Amino acid sequence: MPRQIFQLKVSLVGVRPPVWRRVLVPAGYTLDRLHRVLQHAMGWRDCRLHSFEIDAIQYGEPDPDGELALHDELDVRLDAVLGKGSRFSYTYDFGDWWEHELVVEDAVTADPDERYPVCLDGERACPPEGIGGPAGHQALLVALADTAALADPRYAALRDWAGVRFDPSHFNAARTSTLLRRFC
Repeated sequence: MPRQIFQLKVSLVGVRPPVWRRVLVPAGYTLDRLHRVLQHAMGWRDCRLHSFEIDAIQYGEPDPDGELALHDELDVRLDAVLGKGSRFSYTYDFGDWWEHELVVEDAVTADPDERYPVCLDGERACPPEGIGGPAGHQALLVALADTAALADPRYAALRDWAGVRFDPSHFNAARTSTLLRRFC
């Protein structure tokens, strides 16, 4: 039986201009593996907690203290809970609260000559981790775009946090695909 591939559009909620990715992932992946795909596709470093919400059910890494009621993401395959047209959410970093909206845009048969996952497209760099969520990201964009912000002492702190190489408009789908294939 040929493998089924889901085409997912991943959009970061609450940021303007939009930050998004379009990826192809095997439908047989578990939510845990999808988490790794999302980390590399978006540019996160996987050093914060995360969860998925699908049909009002929360999935993630089980909390050893039992404080978070999450179903184990290792036990759930995408094709068991999703299909073409499904919408669900992924939240990364419960402090900064980076919420991602995901849509299964299509379900296709795998190309036998292709290695998955693949990043087809995307737009803009993912915000730096720990920047303070959507509000912190917006402040960083203002600081980078406004030359008057050079006199603001917060500018130096924001720029240091983001790093001198951070370019909010940059995204490279081919490089992202290479990372996905190597680490996912």
